[in-house]
Amino acid sequence: MQTPYYLIDKANLRDNMEKIARLRALSGARCLLALKCFATWSVFDFMSEYMDGSTSSSLYEVRLGAEKFPGETHAYSVAYADHEIDEVLGHADKIIFNSIGQLDKFDTQSSGHIRGLRANPGVSTSEFDLADPARPFSRLGEHDPAAIDAVADRITGLMFHNNCENDSFERFDEMLTLIEDRFGAVLHKMDWISLGGGIHFTGADYPLDDLALRLKTFAERFGVQVYLEPGEAAITSAATLEVTVLDTMFNGKNLAIVDSSIEAHMLDLLIYREPAKIAPNTGDHEWMICGKSCLAGDIFGEFRFDAPLKAGDRLSFQDAAGYTMVKKNWFNGVKMPSIAIRELDGTTRLVRDFDYDDFAAALS
Repeated sequence: MQTPYYLIDKANLRDNMEKIARLRALSGARCLLALKCFATWSVFDFMSEYMDGSTSSSLYEVRLGAEKFPGETHAYSVAYADHEIDEVLGHADKIIFNSIGQLDKFDTQSSGHIRGLRANPGVSTSEFDLADPARPFSRLGEHDPAAIDAVADRITGLMFHNNCENDSFERFDEMLTLIEDRFGAVLHKMDWISLGGGIHFTGADYPLDDLALRLKTFAERFGVQVYLEPGEAAITSAATLEVTVLDTMFNGKNLAIVDSSIEAHMLDLLIYREPAKIAPNTGDHEWMICGKSCLAGDIFGEFRFDAPLKAGDRLSFQDAAGYTMVKKNWFNGVKMPSIAIRELDGTTRLVRDFDYDDFAAALS
């Protein structure tokens, strides 16, 4: 298969799905796929066997979830536009407003629908200010419990999203306790609570049973249905980005240029200044892997290999499912990676290719 392409491995995806199914069974929580992280709908039927539905951040995401992912469809957006609210409501089982102002604005149109509101507890686990929903002057949700309580009769649920790549159950427990203490009065008035995503409970050695008990206890205390919105937790280690070395150079370091681009194909790594992952990343030969765009900093990282790299060598960047395919772009006109799936029987099939016509169609 011609590189570059994203390769989704269903066996690895199933490992995450089975942990999600176990958490659902033990805790009673419902799990919705966060489409902002992963929206490759060719595996939605497979994932829906283990999950309860999808949650979104825009009109197009909620429509995709309604059309492609069986189960519940939740709608959320930082702000809905006048021209899109009716279509959002037409696709959503629940709609979550980011502010009381938006709840007021669309009160008449959304009456008769199951409505919720995003609450911001003022703490998070994000190590990056760029992704921190609790950063100063945050626009993400309502902060004042009293203000939320004043509109409690117009909503049936709340959404908290303040975890980010949180692999610590203790930290999760600590923040949930803060939510209970600060928002307890209004929590008792709700029917459902979403605790968002960012909880890395499918990671190795995560105490899944402890999380399940904590969620179940929370649900019973406040008499609510708990929702989780896993993104990375659903698809961690489930895909690779397959690339080929096109050229090698030496300029104080060994350089290998591949037929991909970190800016175009793994943008989050560039934004957060993090390297890609290659396994096993051992050996005596160290190489800097570079993208083919004109951006000087189009660098995937520095890795170790057992032998010097040469043109034609194939490389696999690991953990390439989350925030990659949903953010890929046409910078420099670099060919967009195809999407392939490795089935449970080991066969691989191409599900989407991109060509010049797609590039031209994205422009005008």
